Amino acid sequence: MKHSPATDGAAPVPVPLLRIASARGRWTLLATVLGSSVVLLGSTVTNVALPRIGRDFGADLAVLQWTVNAYMLALAGLILLGGSLGDRLGRRRVFVVGVVWFAVASLLCALAPNAGTLIAARALQGVGGALLTPGSLAIIEASFHPDDRPRAIGLWSGFGGIAAALGPFLGGWLVDGPGWRWTFVLSIVPALLCVPVALNHVPESVGGLREDTVVATGAAGRGRWAFDVPGAVLGALALALTTYALTAARHGGPVAVAAAVGGAAFLHVERRSADPMMPPAIFSSRQFTAINLITLCVYASTGGFYFLAALQLQIVVGYSALAAGAAMLPTTVLMLLFSSGSGVLAQRLGPRLPLTLGPLVCSAGMLMMLRVGPGASYPADVLPALVVMGTGMVVLVAPLTVTLLSSVDASNAGLASGINNAAARAAGLMAVAALPLLVGMGPDAYRSGAAFDASFRRAMPLCAGLLAVGAALAFALLRQTTAAPHRPQRWAHGGLLEPPLVSRFTHHRSAE
Repeated sequence: MKHSPATDGAAPVPVPLLRIASARGRWTLLATVLGSSVVLLGSTVTNVALPRIGRDFGADLAVLQWTVNAYMLALAGLILLGGSLGDRLGRRRVFVVGVVWFAVASLLCALAPNAGTLIAARALQGVGGALLTPGSLAIIEASFHPDDRPRAIGLWSGFGGIAAALGPFLGGWLVDGPGWRWTFVLSIVPALLCVPVALNHVPESVGGLREDTVVATGAAGRGRWAFDVPGAVLGALALALTTYALTAARHGGPVAVAAAVGGAAFLHVERRSADPMMPPAIFSSRQFTAINLITLCVYASTGGFYFLAALQLQIVVGYSALAAGAAMLPTTVLMLLFSSGSGVLAQRLGPRLPLTLGPLVCSAGMLMMLRVGPGASYPADVLPALVVMGTGMVVLVAPLTVTLLSSVDASNAGLASGINNAAARAAGLMAVAALPLLVGMGPDAYRSGAAFDASFRRAMPLCAGLLAVGAALAFALLRQTTAAPHRPQRWAHGGLLEPPLVSRFTHHRSAE
């Protein structure tokens, strides 16, 4: 039982936290999984469809990059704002709006008459993803009992990983069947299921407060509507300019300078703002900073890998879209079987071991993908590499999330999730933009098996090296001690990680 903060003269209101074994707990977990699945399907099904999209629109490699990057750019640039909106206006409310927005944008993608319209609709998908992604994890952190949070996060990570892995398989089946446009319709299905479940079963939470606490204490006011608009605009602009500079490398010099100026302006605004979107004080936590550095390495590597692997299997090995998607299924099985327990294991062992070993195992899997070329055998070449890769992801993903959330207070779960997701998406965005440039992949490389294979072989060691850097950071920066069950800190006005609502409406926060 958790007591709500009390206002002057008001008795604390008991706020029961959910258990996984309860009906409402299971429904809440289902809603967060469905919401995450909407975004993950929107991310992963597209990679398998890229060759067919390029062929239908007569597009070069840059258009394929922007089909991926327009989505990731909007997601990475606005996800911090999405987390802040959820913390202040209600995590369930913003989560549901994001799910509906994403579904509408997915329909626009399916109906796009040309490449430009498709890229614009993909950017709209990213906006919806930025609203719902941080909310799905923050809902778990705010709603579940501390004893059940690691397992809930493990289940959320595992089933989310299943959606990510099933995406290429289902996308390939649709591309080879009714056509690539149906891959975007696929994202609408979990959205239609998610909205009624969320509205009927998920408890609302604002800042560190649950819905009955907000009503009992009258926690509402002008603070809920104060947002860091300049920070959001400058952050998104800096990412967009950086992406363009990397994608259009020949003409990107002046744009790269503008991107650097935009990034510096963003940091300046965040330091000066009274209500920053990304409070610099949050990075005074060594654990939080380390987790985000590791995230940058891991998701830059895996983002580049999944973008190139789907193309390699089709263009070089000769797989159909369905076969290329089905080739990724071993990671689905591994995530389904083992992710639930990996978050609990990380809590017992501490984060240092799994977050050092996980990236190294993934790195080995990527190097094994160098065997995947013309005439490659699935059982002898593709399958072993993907099994090793999937094993590393099982070891890595849930502990990364558990460690992230244990490094901040529950009332800042949306902020922490938003920052970490922004780091992950920005890393993937930069990888998709930069890898073709770094490995010398020309605009028409995806039309030539030999040219693409040569570029792929140069790219895999780069991706594996990034994972090794992530492992080294985990070993050097993370504490080896086991993670204790999370307890919120007491807050002083103006102190570190001041909760956006609690500090404005209460003078006390009781411990769990």
